[in-house]
Amino acid sequence: MVKIVGVKFRNTPKTYYFSPENGKTYEDGQTVVVETAKGLECGTIIGGVTEVEEDKIVPPLRPIIRFATQKDLARIKENEEKIPEAMSFMRNSVAELGLEMKLIGCEFSFDGKKVVFFFSAEKRVDFRDLVKILASHFKLRVELRQIGIRDETKLLGGIAPCGRPCCCSGSMPDFAKVSIKMAKNQGLHLNPAKISGLCGRLMCCLQYENDYYEKACKLVPKVGGTVVSPDGEGTVVSNDMLKMISKVKIVKSDGGEIYKDFAVSDLEFARKKPVEDLPAEDDGDTDVIPDNLKEEDAEF
Repeated sequence: MVKIVGVKFRNTPKTYYFSPENGKTYEDGQTVVVETAKGLECGTIIGGVTEVEEDKIVPPLRPIIRFATQKDLARIKENEEKIPEAMSFMRNSVAELGLEMKLIGCEFSFDGKKVVFFFSAEKRVDFRDLVKILASHFKLRVELRQIGIRDETKLLGGIAPCGRPCCCSGSMPDFAKVSIKMAKNQGLHLNPAKISGLCGRLMCCLQYENDYYEKACKLVPKVGGTVVSPDGEGTVVSNDMLKMISKVKIVKSDGGEIYKDFAVSDLEFARKKPVEDLPAEDDGDTDVIPDNLKEEDAEF
């Protein structure tokens, strides 16, 4: 077993794991300085010290250097206070050079030796002159990073159509792989306005319950298909895949029509799998998104 400590950084919901210092105890909310691929960074402890199997981690496990000192916290505050002025200067410089790019955000490295600007653009931008102006002004190493529309939403955040903060900026460690088939499995209307997030792409939450719906849609009758119900033959109008109930239209002998709900198990139709294969209920838990899944460019 290996001891690990979860650490979260600014502007990301993802938790990264580090090796705790021997003899030290770590509690939620404590600020620590850790070594990352970018150098020293400051983060917040999440979950304290836990033990996991050695094959569950990706070596090498970088160490926690120390608890953040007052000097470290003052440096973080100073870096954050410099962001508005840096953003303003960057916007003015972009306007003067006439570059077609949208500034999204800015961050200073923990040691204050580098500044990173995030921007979006519809096409490739030649920002060599811009970098020279920025480097001359800030006297720091300058990095310009072009991001996609999903990354833009993740960085800026916002309120999703459901009324809650966007999953990508608040609770989702990595982008989920989503496709139009997931919306079809759930019986949603394929209206871009209804199944798209703030970024204009398919909503990430379509993936959350896809495993359940993928099984359920194979066990219910096809909408528009013919079934035999306890009250006679009819046509399927709609399916409730959570309750496993189908609404069936039955034409009576006098020409009248009735609509009635039936349990899927009470209907006769060509099934691909037995109804018993479906879980009794869905606990609603969100599966962990594998790190190796890439974003699907699903556009309308």
